[in-house]
Order: sequence, then C-alpha cells, then structure tokens
Amino acid sequence: MLSLLKPGVLPVASAYPDPPFDVSAGDYRSGFDIELMRHICKTLNVRLRTVAYTGSNFNGIFDGLARREYDAVISGTTITPDRARIVLFSQPYLEFGQGVAVNRAAHPRVHSVSDLKGLIAGIQQGNTSEIPARMLISEGILASIRFYPYDGILDALGDLEANRIGCIIKLHPVITELVKNCPKLYVPLEIPTHEKLGIAFAKDNTQLCEAVNAALDTLTKNGTLEALKQRWITP
Repeated sequence: MLSLLKPGVLPVASAYPDPPFDVSAGDYRSGFDIELMRHICKTLNVRLRTVAYTGSNFNGIFDGLARREYDAVISGTTITPDRARIVLFSQPYLEFGQGVAVNRAAHPRVHSVSDLKGLIAGIQQGNTSEIPARMLISEGILASIRFYPYDGILDALGDLEANRIGCIIKLHPVITELVKNCPKLYVPLEIPTHEKLGIAFAKDNTQLCEAVNAALDTLTKNGTLEALKQRWITP
C-alpha cells in the first residue's frame, strides 16, 4: 500500500500560472504536469487532488511536503543539489534550458547573451533562473536582478512591456507560452542550462517515489509521455 496522507488520494501541489505545465481555468486545472499526474494516478489506482501553492518564493513549496500538507510537488520543477538535500525527486521526465524574453521594440536583434549587456533581469523568487542571471552579472553582462514574488510573473511581464526592466529569464517553454499574449515581447534566446524536471516527495517517502518512477517508466514505454509533450510543449 502506498504511503499517502489519505488512502486512495494523491494531493499534489503546483504553482500557478506556469503554462504549459500548470494552467488554471477557474476550478479546473490542467497543463502538461497536471495531465501527467492524472495518468500517473490512474496507473497507481488513486485519485488526484490538485493543490495550488500561493507562496511568494517558489522554494517554499517544498516545505509543504515536510509539513505533510500534500504528498508530491509537480510544477515544472528543476532538480537541483540544494533541493535534493531536502526532498526526494523522481527520475527526470523532461529537460529544458532558460528562455530570455525581451521587449521587441527596445531590443529587436538579440542573438546571444552578449546582447543583454547592461540590462536588468526580472526573476521570480525561488526560480532557478536566478542561477544563470547571477552568472551573467558576474561576467559583466547583466546589470542587476529585480526580484518578483513567484505569483507576480504578470507584473514582471508588464514591466518588460513598459521597458522598466530589460529582460525576463524563465524556463524556456514557460516564458515562451507566457509571451504569446504579449505582442510587444518575444523570446529570441535560450540559455542551455540543461535543467532536468522531476516530481518531488518528502525525503522519507521512498515508497511513493518508487511507485511514481515505475508509473513514469510505463507512461514512457506506452507513448503517453511523448503524446503529452506533443500536445503541450511548443517546439
């Protein structure tokens, strides 16, 4: 029997909005990650319960695992050494770099990171995009970082449209999706950070992690994972 907070139910936390991974339309939640968890739950014969994380710093989402508020976290979550010290991760299921969004009128010809010289980067608190941003600051390319609460991504997009910041760095498929409705913005650049995404569990919940890994193997072999990628992830 799986080690769950409530028998037969798997509560999973995600941060919104984080398209194409986590998309909320009223009370109905969807997206790549949510649909993947629905398939995993069907494989495990349990019912999915989605939980919306509302903290200002994304890394706070992992505290809910330790407090046993939910059993798993899936939210376009990069596996990092720091995070792996406090939570248990599934095997990776996707890999991406960081996308860079800029104002089309202010910076119409961005081809490399050197073209970001002197810009202020908008970064969400707790986002792994801070890592390449810090690197670019140390190399004398970016001028500084302006941090936004994790649920303040729309404010960051508004500041970029108004040219109050120079760029936004965020996981490539997410920022690509977010700027689709912002004609003043575009994503000309991907920083090859090779970030592997995984599902997080409480550090001691090896039983659930192993069961989810087995389900991921099944969904990979039967083509479900690839079908979800084709549906949700923009090439």
